[in-house]
Amino acid sequence: MPESSLWTLRETLIIAVLGAVFGVLYLGWVQVWLILQAAFGPITMDMVMGFWFINSIIAAAIIRKPGVALVSNMLAAAVQIMLGSPAGLLLLVTGFVQGLGAELVFAATRYRRWTLPVMMAAGIGAATTSFIWTWIRFDYGSLEPALLMLMYVLRCTSGALLGGLLGYLIMRALYRTGVLAGLRIDRDMRAPA
Repeated sequence: MPESSLWTLRETLIIAVLGAVFGVLYLGWVQVWLILQAAFGPITMDMVMGFWFINSIIAAAIIRKPGVALVSNMLAAAVQIMLGSPAGLLLLVTGFVQGLGAELVFAATRYRRWTLPVMMAAGIGAATTSFIWTWIRFDYGSLEPALLMLMYVLRCTSGALLGGLLGYLIMRALYRTGVLAGLRIDRDMRAPA
C-alpha cells in the first residue's frame, strides 16, 4: 500500500523545528561569509553558499515526502526575517528558489532515492536555481563569462559538499540517535536492500 504524501503532525513539527534551527544557523553563517569575503573577495559567496541549502536537503531526506524541501527552506528564511535579517522579505523568494532546486531533484526520483549521490545532486540543484536567481537579482549578465563559470562551478561544488554531503552526514547522525524512529526514513533504512 503506497504511503500517503500528506504530512503527519509529527512530520510537520520536525519540519518546523529544522526550519527554526537552520534559520538561526543561516543567519550566523552570514557572519562567516562576511569574514571570508574580506579575505577572499566576492566569489566567497559561491564558495560558502551550499550551507544555505542544507536544511531543505536534511528535512526532505528525513520526511521523504513532496514539498518538504521547499517548505522547510522557506521556514528557515522566515525565521531569519523574524530575527532581523537585513535582507528582509526577499529572503522568502531566496528560500523558495533554493528549496525548489533541491525539491526538483527529489521529485525526479519520485521521493524514493536518498543516497549520497542524490543528496549531492540536490545540493547542485539548489545551487543552480539560486544561481539563476542571483543572476537576475544582481545582473550577472554584465560579468565576464570566465568569472561567471568560476562562480557557478564554485556554487555547485559548495552545494554538493556543504549542502549534499554534509546534509547526508547530519541526516545519518540524526538517524543513529533513534529520534527518527517510526518515520519513513526509519522504515526505509530497516527495509532489506
